[in-house]
Amino acid sequence: MLRGKGESATDLIRRVNENAALINRREQELATDGSEILQQDLLLAIPNLPHANVPLGKDPSANVVARGWGEKPKLHGEVLDHLALGTKLKLLDLERAAKLSGSGFICFTGAGAKLERALITFMLDLHTREHGYTEISPPFLVRRDCMVGTSQLPKFEPDMYGLENGELFLAPTAEVPLTNLHREEILSPVDLPKKFVAYTPCFRREAGSAGRETRGIIRVHQFDKVELVKITTPEKSYDELERLTAEAEQVLQLLGLHYRIVELCTGDLGFGSAKTYDIEVWSAGQNGYLEVSSCSNFEDFQARRMNLRYKDAEGKNRFCHTLNGSGLALPRLFAALIENCQQADGSVRIPEKLQGYFGAAKIE
Repeated sequence: MLRGKGESATDLIRRVNENAALINRREQELATDGSEILQQDLLLAIPNLPHANVPLGKDPSANVVARGWGEKPKLHGEVLDHLALGTKLKLLDLERAAKLSGSGFICFTGAGAKLERALITFMLDLHTREHGYTEISPPFLVRRDCMVGTSQLPKFEPDMYGLENGELFLAPTAEVPLTNLHREEILSPVDLPKKFVAYTPCFRREAGSAGRETRGIIRVHQFDKVELVKITTPEKSYDELERLTAEAEQVLQLLGLHYRIVELCTGDLGFGSAKTYDIEVWSAGQNGYLEVSSCSNFEDFQARRMNLRYKDAEGKNRFCHTLNGSGLALPRLFAALIENCQQADGSVRIPEKLQGYFGAAKIE
């Protein structure tokens, strides 16, 4: 440091000491800020606690089949999977989808595109007209804070499609915009439960998914889904979970598709869930069950992240409980439907409840 004109050595020493003190103070502030960021990251990495009655177990082998509905279809002749059926009946074109976007994407064509649209409209009508949900058409891009709020971030960031240097994301599920609709608000108990339903495409990288089922349309990077979200009070959230699960089940019942309800054990629960029921539909071409919905109660895990509260009867602000479930997810529903409804003559029967939406009784 050069001494200024007319500045004594004493003044210079004083300035050096002042600058040293300033540097030291700035270093301490940076250290404190870094510590707070680290603490926040550590807190965001802690999963939710399972509900006391969730089955104990380390992996899916400890999951419990709670109940089932319907019977497996009795098919005659050669049973084709959805890829063979979809190709034969020109319902989908994965080769051209790959030409457009790469592997892991779907291009529904002709009657296939029509069936996909019919299923979406059928489910939206069911949940709004009969189950009392409010339909929302949300943005497909969501802010980083919203992804943190529903616990997709930071844990699952490698699976997400990020934009704008990680400040915006393609929604991996409508759960994100729907649950965040009332973030940082204090709701009145008379307005609860809030019940929202939305159709959106869902975008997921599925990073590290090597070895998983990737043939056909079972696991893809973009898929359609009708999502159900509830915001309620702690006292009613588990009753609402049972109702939400039953509402999602009704889709399969009306379509006449056999399914089972699986209660997840502690070792198979999702990161933010306190309790989850998986709905698994039977898929004849896969000779197994496909998960088409996970119905979960997050208790106040998400609400704390997004500061979503309500005012209780005593006038105190309390965190809401949030729930969600697919009602249902496509394209696995699409795959199971055409596999289970295939006929000996090579056509696909359209379930009666869907015929008005599709406009025909079969695909041939």
